[in-house]
Amino acid sequence: MDTNIYVSAFALHGSHADEAVRAAVEGRYELIVSAALLAELANVLQRKFQWEHERILNVCRILSETSLVVRPSMTLRVFKDDPDNRILECALAGKADFIVTGDKHMLALNDCQGVRIITLAGFIGKIK
Repeated sequence: MDTNIYVSAFALHGSHADEAVRAAVEGRYELIVSAALLAELANVLQRKFQWEHERILNVCRILSETSLVVRPSMTLRVFKDDPDNRILECALAGKADFIVTGDKHMLALNDCQGVRIITLAGFIGKIK
């Protein structure tokens, strides 16, 4: 999942993003995260939502404990936006089936090395 999906999941309770993350916590599928993805999430929550440090740490702890944490060994330059490249690196390192995103540039790629790039609505349909 991209950072915006995680932000929506933790900031908008009851949203589709929240539903998707809760399904992972319930063990219906496995989330994959990396240190770079967690750092980007923390940065967005602090910068855009002015969340307190402890609250951000709690979200990152929850994700770390309920996800496969990977350390990508490659640096990609597929997208102009570096955080999007970090998401792709994370997905490839974790051998993900999907990247869930609303980012049009990522969605336009559709697939990268066997990882399908789909919308949140498409993913919700798959996990129901």
